[in-house]
Amino acid sequence: KNLVCLLRAFDRLAADPRFDHDLVLAGPTGWSNAEFFTVLGQSKFRDRVRLIGRVDQAHLPALYTLAGVFVFPSVYEGFGFPPLEAMGCGTPVVASDTSSVPEVVGDAGLLADPASPDAFADRVGAVLADPGLAGRLRERGFARAATFTWDETARRTRAVFANAGGQR
Repeated sequence: KNLVCLLRAFDRLAADPRFDHDLVLAGPTGWSNAEFFTVLGQSKFRDRVRLIGRVDQAHLPALYTLAGVFVFPSVYEGFGFPPLEAMGCGTPVVASDTSSVPEVVGDAGLLADPASPDAFADRVGAVLADPGLAGRLRERGFARAATFTWDETARRTRAVFANAGGQR
């Protein structure tokens, strides 16, 4: 999920003495994670990185709600449920500008190049430094997440099948 980019972005942010946030990583670190642990071990701010592991689905809303910003630097994503879940909890989102993520996030979050820790650091820093921006993203996120319902998904899927069946 491109956690090395996230660590490097965090290092840049944490170098600013005004930045008093920790980085909380939920879930597994993923396969082929040797580089992640190397970069984490070299970080001056590794004591501010919390690896909390798998989080029970029932506790995810609380985790999202407590976050100042949800950061999703994923390079490849089939859909992108985590940013959608974060937006549904009112958490500002900074996410990759690739794959399906921009379609999910829309204008309700800030997007960045997943190859650029600097871009992620800039956008995360902007959200955390500007309560007005965070508030606007929070409101847009609620509205955007509300458009993704299972009823709407079923309606659109049915329409696709109906259109496909009518064309020969």
